[in-house]
Amino acid sequence: MSPHRRVAVTSPQTRLAHARRRHRTAWRPPTMDPAEVRQALRVYQAQRTRAAAALGTLFALLFGLPVLLDLTPEWDDVRVFGVPLSWIAIVAIPFPAMVALSHWHLRRAERAEDTG
Repeated sequence: MSPHRRVAVTSPQTRLAHARRRHRTAWRPPTMDPAEVRQALRVYQAQRTRAAAALGTLFALLFGLPVLLDLTPEWDDVRVFGVPLSWIAIVAIPFPAMVALSHWHLRRAERAEDTG
């Protein structure tokens, strides 16, 4: 038997929900002063705008690659290790691009929080 004791890890919101259920009192979210509300709205709007740009880029990538491959049928004739270049493009482009896009979006969202 292990000498270490297991500990359940929960988020603060889960703990609040359990505490509210035990006390059976009406719970109200904490109120914010007007300056904090304005700052939170600025950050929210900046992040929403940046998320829309990231989603637009993702859709352009996911829908643009098939269009590009359709417009360049000669890629089917080019072979790399016996595999058509168009097949390699389908595998090699989207996933690294999505990782790069998510990293880019995360950095921009964090920057919006820092400057907001």
